[in-house]
Amino acid sequence: MLPEWLSMFPPWLLTGLGVGIAASVVVAGIFVAADRLYPTAPIDPSHTFDGTTRRRAEIRDYLRTIGEPFAEDHPVHGHTVAFYLPSRGVAITFDAQAYFHIERAGTYAVLCEHEMPGAQLGRRLPFEVPERNLDPDVADPVAAAFDRLGLSSTASRDEVKTAYRSQVKETHPDHGGDQTEFKQLREAYATAKNHTEEKN
Repeated sequence: MLPEWLSMFPPWLLTGLGVGIAASVVVAGIFVAADRLYPTAPIDPSHTFDGTTRRRAEIRDYLRTIGEPFAEDHPVHGHTVAFYLPSRGVAITFDAQAYFHIERAGTYAVLCEHEMPGAQLGRRLPFEVPERNLDPDVADPVAAAFDRLGLSSTASRDEVKTAYRSQVKETHPDHGGDQTEFKQLREAYATAKNHTEEKN
């Protein structure tokens, strides 16, 4: 016999709840069984893509190339920044909140986006940087970037974004693409996007 308080509910509601609970238990059982029969393969860390790690390596290489001394993971005004240039008093960070706080505190800060190639850092630094040796096969990196995206150098910012989005689906490592090709695409996009922003 049902408890007295259950008799207050219509029978169709109790039947629906019972069927729903039973269905949930069956589906959960299927998932548990499937996970035991077909376990998920462990993720190979060598095939994962970490934009921040890659950008940090590129920035590190860039600073070494231009001969600028730096400290990594350095505290500045209560925030730990990715790089600090002690002789220049410049903080380089990927954290937008840290960037605004450090700027307000009076230290020059550079905010790096995850898609920004490390070689583009020199354009944001508040001092003259020596010219780096460019790849001899790429005399004009801006033209090469637009060419990589399949666009002319007069393309608009929206056209650059559209071309990048259409190609990123094919080249992203998570979709079976090649990591090197994906990196080249991202760098081309950042260079082309910066170029269109400078024109406006």
